[in-house]
Amino acid sequence: MTETNKKLLLSGKAAIVTGGSRGIGNAIALDLAKNGANVAINYRTSDKAAKETVKKIEAMGQKGLAVQADVSSFTDAQNMTDTVVKEFGGLDILVNNAGVNRDGVIWKMEEEQWDEVIAIDLKGTFNYIRAAAPIFKEQGSGKIVNVTSINGLRGKFGQSNYTAAKGGVNALTKTVARELGRFNVNVNAVAPGLIETEMVKQAPENVREMALAEILLGRLGQPEEVAWVVTFLCSEQARLITGEVITVDGGQYL
Repeated sequence: MTETNKKLLLSGKAAIVTGGSRGIGNAIALDLAKNGANVAINYRTSDKAAKETVKKIEAMGQKGLAVQADVSSFTDAQNMTDTVVKEFGGLDILVNNAGVNRDGVIWKMEEEQWDEVIAIDLKGTFNYIRAAAPIFKEQGSGKIVNVTSINGLRGKFGQSNYTAAKGGVNALTKTVARELGRFNVNVNAVAPGLIETEMVKQAPENVREMALAEILLGRLGQPEEVAWVVTFLCSEQARLITGEVITVDGGQYL
């Protein structure tokens, strides 16, 4: 190990980032690797994007791994976790980032819209925590960071399914922090505001303008700005922080 590597925040740590092939998840996966972690990501259908992310991780001198896994599947989550432990020799960090939104006002929302968002955004988070928790408990250490949303704190018109899921993840974060704290496991969440991902760039201009009007700093966030907070929470510099939901939104929630 070089002197440079010794100074990295996460040198030698093994991490899982769900939804790590694009957007905020991709920025998180790459920043963890930049700081010395070996990083595994899942994908369901975007094989090409996942493999490109792995190449970028490996170009930084870290181990990268892409695993085909549906986060809403309890079995897939367990199998992926087992694979990562085998390939990386352990697991130290879990970042639950995978999520979808299927917007619609409550009087028009279809059952399928509700079920899909709850299954991926909320149950998916549970699935990976459930798979990782025994490992972290037994080794007496671990970092869990859940990516939620400011809309899970305040509610949002047309997003009853999404806000219910993200609000549930916020509550789950606090409960798991209580349950795993005695085993030296930190469990936190980051709640981004509107972040300038490819999806947001394609949103109608009026939607972007409404969001900008709420943001005190007057600009949309960048995926890297969320990633930096996640990396900090996964490091020993944040060892006294647990059970928190930290907004990363330029003041949009205020």
